Amino acid sequence: MAVAPAFAERPRDRGPSALGPGLATTETERRGVKHPRRHLPRVEGVGTMAEPKVLLVGYNGANNAGAEALLLADIADIRAALGHGAQLTIPALEPANLARYVGDLPGIKIVPMPMIFLSTIRQLVREHDLVILVEGATYMDSSASALLWYFMWATRCAHAAGKPCLAYAVDAGELKPYNQWLVRHCASLTDLIVVRSATAAARLRGWGVASRIEVTADNAFRYEPRATDARWLQETWPEAAAGPVGIAAVDYNLWPAVIRPWGRRADCYRWPYYYSRSPARRAATAELADGYARLADVVIERYDRPVALICMEELDEMLARRIQARMVHADRARMFSAREHDASRMTALLRSLRVLVTSRYHATILSIAAAVPQVAVAQDLRLRTFFDEMGMPELCINPGPGMFDVLHTTIERLLIDDDVLRARLLREYERRLAAARRNPELLAAFLAERGWRPKAWAA
Repeated sequence: MAVAPAFAERPRDRGPSALGPGLATTETERRGVKHPRRHLPRVEGVGTMAEPKVLLVGYNGANNAGAEALLLADIADIRAALGHGAQLTIPALEPANLARYVGDLPGIKIVPMPMIFLSTIRQLVREHDLVILVEGATYMDSSASALLWYFMWATRCAHAAGKPCLAYAVDAGELKPYNQWLVRHCASLTDLIVVRSATAAARLRGWGVASRIEVTADNAFRYEPRATDARWLQETWPEAAAGPVGIAAVDYNLWPAVIRPWGRRADCYRWPYYYSRSPARRAATAELADGYARLADVVIERYDRPVALICMEELDEMLARRIQARMVHADRARMFSAREHDASRMTALLRSLRVLVTSRYHATILSIAAAVPQVAVAQDLRLRTFFDEMGMPELCINPGPGMFDVLHTTIERLLIDDDVLRARLLREYERRLAAARRNPELLAAFLAERGWRPKAWAA
């Protein structure tokens, strides 16, 4: 409500521009979308301007291992394209959390991002030379519409300020009708959109987004953990030598987050955003915890394998604790959270698993390099799209009645005979890794077109 009324309202009485005042430019018509075209000034000669200031807009500082691994890969690409003199600013929900991942990297500035973000983002955009959207789920509203508005507002501010804007290896999922309209108009102001799947590109075009769109793959495919973390898990948890089964569960009954002026403290994500709660949703969460607890006990009893309860984001701990509390063999399960372990260690854990059950997209992306057999419970379209495009739709199931029957059957098959699947996963990994390697090429070309090259500022 108070988050984005000024820019989210439909433009009935906002002057000649379809997106509001202050954007008086030539109207163009492309794919049926009217949007202002602006001509960005080229840099007057390489090396003649100040070191570029880059604003990286994403979902950071939430102790989310997937988001931080992706961010680290993005930072490496920007450094390669611009040199180490470029100044990178990263807004974060909790700066101290993000500092655990990037605090020792040179040229990084972490700034707090208030939950009411309009004026802060506008000011940050004005202070920087380039805006890059780095959140994987940029064009999605399954977690919260406000998160989508955050990215669209940054895009609109960049356009209004005449700053180049790039969406870097992002995704598009289901959107409410109003949010489709918003993406159609705001995303069309982006100079270049690089998406991580052909399906995402088709969705954007279907909504009428008129920007140039390139298809690659998720940049986290190129993330590598520290070599020193290779044996960390077995040293910490000797039982892991047997090859644990990992469960990266998500309580999808909490979402989407909604905006409220007040509510129960236990239901507050960060004010004014609250989890979706109702008696039915609470009962569904209890059933989810019971189902995963039974699944974990079967893995231990029937296959004699320990269970790793993997919290890819700190907030997953709530469900993981409930699962462990309901287990008969809770002593053979251990919880690993991104709140305690950074992206490198979480990736090392994922790649050591015998089998993975996941509702987290980046648990799949970070584990597939080791060809970990897995089955996904899709809370939104990200995992469904990924497994469909790999030609393995049978390994992605929808949540709901009967899901645990399917999980039990699938895990048994994966534990007994997985050689063919491992080979298929490795082939798909190599294919997507090759596609992800186009990301830095596209980034470098995008910057070079505007006169930014690494030799201009590299030491």
